[in-house]
Amino acid sequence: MRAVRRRHTREFKIQAVALVTERGLSVAQAARDLGIDRSLLTKWKLELSGDPEHAFPGKGRLKPLEEEVARLRRENNTLRLERDILKKATAFFAKESR
Repeated sequence: MRAVRRRHTREFKIQAVALVTERGLSVAQAARDLGIDRSLLTKWKLELSGDPEHAFPGKGRLKPLEEEVARLRRENNTLRLERDILKKATAFFAKESR
């Protein structure tokens, strides 16, 4: 039987990290108290310290920089397709004019 994957809210993650940073609990102790893995709490702590405003964006949401990268990749693919179509059209019309 598969274990159910638990989902934690942004607020829960911030409060869990606050136990370590503000209350002075060790990561291991705070993780034990909350019933989560120590490495998960460490990951949350690093993510929150790196970019507190955009940390934990939620399910299906990306950070602004990641959204921009995804948008630019889509645009790049579209431009490549358009370029390839124009190359083929140029080659086709060049053959017909001979």
